[in-house]
Amino acid sequence: MIYGYIRVSTTNQKIDRQKIVMDEQIGLDEKNIYVDYESGKNFQRKSYQKLIKKLRKGDLLIIKSIDRLGRNYEMIIEEWRKITKYIGADIKVLDMPLLDTSYTEKGLIGGFISDLVLQILSFVAENERNTIRERQREGIKAAKMRGVRFGRPSIELPENFLSIAKKYQNEEITFNEALSTLKMRCGTFYKYLKIYGYERKTNEIYNS
Repeated sequence: MIYGYIRVSTTNQKIDRQKIVMDEQIGLDEKNIYVDYESGKNFQRKSYQKLIKKLRKGDLLIIKSIDRLGRNYEMIIEEWRKITKYIGADIKVLDMPLLDTSYTEKGLIGGFISDLVLQILSFVAENERNTIRERQREGIKAAKMRGVRFGRPSIELPENFLSIAKKYQNEEITFNEALSTLKMRCGTFYKYLKIYGYERKTNEIYNS
């Protein structure tokens, strides 16, 4: 049996792109597609847990990209092994053909390459986290030098603030998508963009 899994962080985000890709490339029956509107911080998601209980040896799980499975690579690797080693199902990531354990043309190569790629992604993710933490420290230091005060009241920034800010700056996501993902007010978002050295775009329309 072939199953699809789709995840977006909030109910305000659309699942259309993920569904279209699965339909065009795989032709999946909609009843076999499981959808979650939840954060990827862990795997305690309602639809995902239903899917895991359905998976059997020889089944194939399709996801559009690895970050739809989750955002913590250590947890992804653990879950990946659970699915492929203990359940005995395969996983295919459409945006990254190397992550396809169903590739059997050369025996165990599909699983070996997938495990290797996951380890590399985990290493890259850890470096990215270190870079973000360093940029946070540099941003705070630079802001203090400009006279920005960090007294109360303050807010605790989401752990993914800088990665979302970077995507916004690179126009990978819209202003409203950034606010929705971060669950942050317009003024607060602009304030911390400035603190961390990102630029506000002048042609945006905020849809409340």
